[in-house]
Amino acid sequence: MAINKQQVRTALTHVMHPEMDKDLVTLDMIEDLIVQDSFITFTIDLPDKDPELESKLKDMCEDAIRKFVDEDAVLDITTAVNISKFRNNEDKGEFPGQGHRKKKEQQEDENEEVLSSVKNIIAVASGKGGVGKSTVAVNLACGLARTGAKVGLLDTDIYGPSIPTMMDAHGRPNITTQKQLIPKEKYGVRFLSMGMLVDPDQAMIWRGPMVTSAVKQFMNEVEWGELDYMVLDLPPGTGDIQLTLVQTVPLTGAVIVSTPQDVALDDARKGVAMFKKVNVPVLGMVENMAYFIPEDMPDKKYYIFGKHGVRNLAERMGTNFLGEIPLEQKVRESSDEGKPIVLGDMETKSAQKFVELSNNVIQQLAIRNQEQDPTEKIDIKIRP
Repeated sequence: MAINKQQVRTALTHVMHPEMDKDLVTLDMIEDLIVQDSFITFTIDLPDKDPELESKLKDMCEDAIRKFVDEDAVLDITTAVNISKFRNNEDKGEFPGQGHRKKKEQQEDENEEVLSSVKNIIAVASGKGGVGKSTVAVNLACGLARTGAKVGLLDTDIYGPSIPTMMDAHGRPNITTQKQLIPKEKYGVRFLSMGMLVDPDQAMIWRGPMVTSAVKQFMNEVEWGELDYMVLDLPPGTGDIQLTLVQTVPLTGAVIVSTPQDVALDDARKGVAMFKKVNVPVLGMVENMAYFIPEDMPDKKYYIFGKHGVRNLAERMGTNFLGEIPLEQKVRESSDEGKPIVLGDMETKSAQKFVELSNNVIQQLAIRNQEQDPTEKIDIKIRP
């Protein structure tokens, strides 16, 4: 049964403030409550920074929701300092002010290491949708796993998750006793997607904050373990999720996927520019659907979307060209069947090209790690 906001608010009336004889709802400390299926996110407003109290209130809220609403709910609880709100309440004698409590050493959440057990974090991105980015991400992850490496695959496309179908793995992941999600594992790849957590027929009608909260939770509250590579399948464009990622994790590098026609190349150019602007190394570009190979004429090549468009753009932008992937019927069939083509018939051009792509990415990562310093998370400031 779907969770609603009233259920959550009722559960939170059982959470009493440690210093006040009132619950958090009565004290008007709960803000920005959003509920979608089994996902719940909200903010606890506080009068000042108090890491010990923040942690305690978060735990109490989580316990209450799991007890009174759903023990398997996926939670994203944040805290915020709202001085003006509580100053007004303090004047009325309704809430203790900042001077009431002993100052404690501040511990910023931003200092926590995210995905610290992952050696290389690779973002697979595209400027526009429909260019086969997820197909490239899945086959790249499986291609890396073919080498014996420990690989993770995270689908950050909240609105249009494709990985459950491409990996033939539906159903909710398990949860540890520490309330962490356990990724599914198949073909030597550990993976997680929003598509595994919600009804496949349910539209994801979420605003930006809910989406970015879910992505952060996938990185912070999942038992990924030690990995050689983490492949992030990004949504198309240069929006909220892309900015959240570069602010949250130190990306080792980005792979840009495009088809050869000009309308796709225009957006791919913006994708390259975005990563360069935030100091994330671009490992290179991939030309997907480079040419069509008829199943009954495997020696024929038809350049339906143009010829060498991505290759030429990569050269103009001073970026590596990682390879071209042909358009073959077996790629579509293998994706629909949930077995990536790179794990199938190695006589197909597509399988061979995906193996070549994986090897090229490994090579570019080695060069990048030898010649450049580790990427740092960035602080993006919006200026008018």
